[in-house]
Amino acid sequence: LFYTITQGEEKISVARFLAALKSTGLLTSDPRLRDCMRQIHQAIQESVGTAMMDQELFRKCVGSNIVLLTQAIQRKFIIPDFESFTSLINHLYYNAQAQKGGKVANYIPQLAKFSPDLWGVSLCTVDGQRHAIGETDMPFCLQSCVKPLEYALAVHESGTELVHKYVGKEPSGLKFNKLYLDEEDKPHNPMVNAGAIVISSLLKPGSNKAEKFDFMMDYLKRMAGREYVGFSNATFQSEKETGDRNYAIGYYLKEKRCFPSGVDMMAALDFYFQLCSIEVTCESGSVMAATLANGGICPITGERVLSAEAVRNTLSLMHSCGMYDFSGQFAFHVGLPAKSGVSGAVLLVVPNIMGVMCWSPALDRVGNSIRGIHFCQELVSLFNFHNYDNLRHFAKKLDPRRQTGHERVRPQTKFQSHSVNKLNTVVFNMMIRHAS
Repeated sequence: LFYTITQGEEKISVARFLAALKSTGLLTSDPRLRDCMRQIHQAIQESVGTAMMDQELFRKCVGSNIVLLTQAIQRKFIIPDFESFTSLINHLYYNAQAQKGGKVANYIPQLAKFSPDLWGVSLCTVDGQRHAIGETDMPFCLQSCVKPLEYALAVHESGTELVHKYVGKEPSGLKFNKLYLDEEDKPHNPMVNAGAIVISSLLKPGSNKAEKFDFMMDYLKRMAGREYVGFSNATFQSEKETGDRNYAIGYYLKEKRCFPSGVDMMAALDFYFQLCSIEVTCESGSVMAATLANGGICPITGERVLSAEAVRNTLSLMHSCGMYDFSGQFAFHVGLPAKSGVSGAVLLVVPNIMGVMCWSPALDRVGNSIRGIHFCQELVSLFNFHNYDNLRHFAKKLDPRRQTGHERVRPQTKFQSHSVNKLNTVVFNMMIRHAS
């Protein structure tokens, strides 16, 4: 592996090693590389002039990350040519940036303060490859993007049968904040306000408000690989003061006995307002989306956060109900699970490949981000990510999962060949020891 990176040389600069890592999509802040980065930082501190890495230091750095770094350097990640892929993503970003029009949500005063020109896109693959462009480190509230996340947690904790005793699975065909139930007097699905309010009453039953909030925050932080998850108290207070429609929905749900017995409707509403006021950035949000894309396992920590059942149910409902009144159009044209929020966020999942978080506060007439929708549509126009793209016969679309012919037949130097064979032996022996 060392000679693969150095191309046969006996030493390599630390800067060149880090550049090689970056080209694969790995960040130096990746928690899986913590030990490696600590060794490198120590080498930089001790060096005079340009910090160099020889075989001994390389062995120390990669010792606990040998499998991950082998996958990265040998282009075995889900997207092998990550630099070319992200170059095309940047092109899509700038195309979407040119989209004008729309209005920032003004019925929640705190949201109205954001500029309509803000625009960011961040992605995280199931292997933890990262890319971000635009305003990706600015916090914003999840708003309705929290709905699939709270639903997934409810299913994970309580099971599908119990959750759907109280909420349906069908698109409503109506606005997300309508006072309307299905023929069984249940909210149509967890992606509308009525459904999300009921789901909030199912989380950690019997606990007080503080325990419920801490429980949800810890879950979201694990979904995000311990990256930024915050809370906007100003937005929460604003939601409580201006949420007349949600209070009306709450009383309607109470009248129709939609809550489990013993539930305090006002406490459930309060918790729902808190959930909508939780903050993320594009970067942390993309890791949440990638955790869904990865079957409930966070790509950058390896922790299983959600059961496979919870993820499957969540993605199914995001696909059919996630984009407000545009859900059918989005499923038709984009063909991927997604959830939008009136903060301008669009959480997009490409199952088994990556998660994406787009954010731009300028909204269309149904409450979806204009730039976010445009980006998603262009993404599946360029790549064969649509659920029903035929991978064999859609020759006009690109498949970033495939290596180019040049990469597949790229000749190895004698050093590369020797290091790969030696590495395969080491990994094989490690697997045998683990199995025994």
